[in-house]
Amino acid sequence: MDLQLEEALERLCSVIPPASGEEVSLAAAAGRIAARQVLSPIDLQPFDNSAMDGYAVRAADVGSASLERPVQLRVAARTPAGEVLAQTIRNGECVRLFTGSVLPSGADAVVMQEDTRPAMPDAVLVLNPVLPGENIRRRGEDVACGAALCEAGDRLTAGRLSLLGAAGVSRVMAARRPTVAVIATGSELREPGDVLARGQIYESNRLGLAVLIEQAGALPRILPIVPDHLAATQTALAAALKACDVVVTSGGVSVGELDLVKRAFEDVGGRLEFWRVAIKPGRPFTFGRFEKKLLFGLPGNPVSSLVTFQLLVRPALLRFQGARQISLPSYPGRLTEALANDGGRRHFMRVRTDAEGSVRSAGAQASHILSSMAAANGLVDMPPHTSLPVGAAVRVLRWDPD
Repeated sequence: MDLQLEEALERLCSVIPPASGEEVSLAAAAGRIAARQVLSPIDLQPFDNSAMDGYAVRAADVGSASLERPVQLRVAARTPAGEVLAQTIRNGECVRLFTGSVLPSGADAVVMQEDTRPAMPDAVLVLNPVLPGENIRRRGEDVACGAALCEAGDRLTAGRLSLLGAAGVSRVMAARRPTVAVIATGSELREPGDVLARGQIYESNRLGLAVLIEQAGALPRILPIVPDHLAATQTALAAALKACDVVVTSGGVSVGELDLVKRAFEDVGGRLEFWRVAIKPGRPFTFGRFEKKLLFGLPGNPVSSLVTFQLLVRPALLRFQGARQISLPSYPGRLTEALANDGGRRHFMRVRTDAEGSVRSAGAQASHILSSMAAANGLVDMPPHTSLPVGAAVRVLRWDPD
């Protein structure tokens, strides 16, 4: 019996081994998954400082300042960012500051430069009042010492890496990236660039899958095409399982005489966990285990291969790395043309959506039509025997930001 998608996901994710970590520099951590919580070793900001160029003042001294009746203050010192003033500001004094300058003792506000006018060589006219605390970035205002900068399972984005760097963290524990062998099976397949004989086609699934594997944070290894021979399939699977954490195959997982991946996998000691998922495209999907290694057998049709990867393999690879968010991001949209699923299986239809949320079909939906996959940037989950009219609200599973 075909598994529902959610059950298949639950079953495969339940046997993913726990993520292991490795220490890497921040420069090498971009896009990786944090393997451990990181606590801030310092306060951010580390000290009270000026939010802009201007003058540190006692707010009470300039409370009556106005354009008509400016308040004159003596400029007692000048403190660039990175220097610390030893003296304390007294009544009637100010200190020239710059963005990031340490707030001097005795000051409780900063007057922005635009609200002042030079008076004498050692004085300035303040044209507007300030409140205590105005234009000051307080110590610990952003992050307190000991607070979490990131959690285990968080993706190390540019923003998170910048935050870690600002707190002085130079290295982080990132989840180990699984190595993924990518194998295409089929005696009719040839490498792009080769001369085709009649009946032969170019193999393209491995390249597309390798890109998606890398986007999921894993390390793809594209292996040679395997012909439809049992011994060759056994040899290829055995070598891939020995060298890599995960093996992803395309083709050879249906019920035909030359669909040899399932049999070859069992012959080399693997155990099949399930076969067939109640989705379209991609029903003949195989998942199996060999010791701590994983096999994902994808259909050979290009669209089926790429769609089943997004729905089933991508989440597994992210879970392998301990990611907290493993599903494709889902966004609201509204149809600009009708969609219909006349079949008895749940159909993930290729669509194109834009920044305004308008959604239209990306083209023909047959599983061999790769041009509509190339035009698509998301999927709409259509239940069996369902029609949706123009204007219907839908959720789009997005994978491509363009």
